[in-house]
Amino acid sequence: MSEQRTRPVVYAVWLIIASVVGWFAAFQLTVEKFLLLQDPDAALSCDLSAFIQCGKNLESWQGSVFGFPNPILGLTGWMAPMVVGVAILAGARFPRWFWALFGVGITFAFGFVCWLISQSIYDLIVLCPWCMVTWAVTIPTFFATLIHLLRNGTLTSSAKVRARADRLMAWVPLATVLAYAVIVIMAQVKGIDFLGGMVRILFG
Repeated sequence: MSEQRTRPVVYAVWLIIASVVGWFAAFQLTVEKFLLLQDPDAALSCDLSAFIQCGKNLESWQGSVFGFPNPILGLTGWMAPMVVGVAILAGARFPRWFWALFGVGITFAFGFVCWLISQSIYDLIVLCPWCMVTWAVTIPTFFATLIHLLRNGTLTSSAKVRARADRLMAWVPLATVLAYAVIVIMAQVKGIDFLGGMVRILFG
């Protein structure tokens, strides 16, 4: 369905919601990083157990891949989908090159998150609560953006493919749940007490 004929309101609203959640998670991680810089022995609020904590992630080299703490990427990066979501609701129409660049950015974020997931589970053997919040919104944002780029003509000029992609958008929640399930299974197979940690997060 052409973006010129209808605004992707649901997609725009999701971009805004995901940005708010993702930015908040990045902010919380940044605060925790400051606490560690002030006191390396500080007890972080997100350190719930040996397997569910933020400290180990923040202090590892994986937590500063580009020479600065990864949360800074979140603080800046989540502004892009926020602006795009608000602009769409305001009636903005973006050219194909813009959507292509936006897609590259979202794909990079998704790939980076997938790498961080593998590092957390298989190398650090720990799950960071605020990191998982970031994963939780990045994954569906990637799925939704990929499908949107198909249906708005950025990735294809085929009307048939675009129409099918428009119908596929309804399957994003299911694809997201399946992705979450894969992460849980990976953690459980590795032996990380994921479910126990989640119970402690939800019920104290």
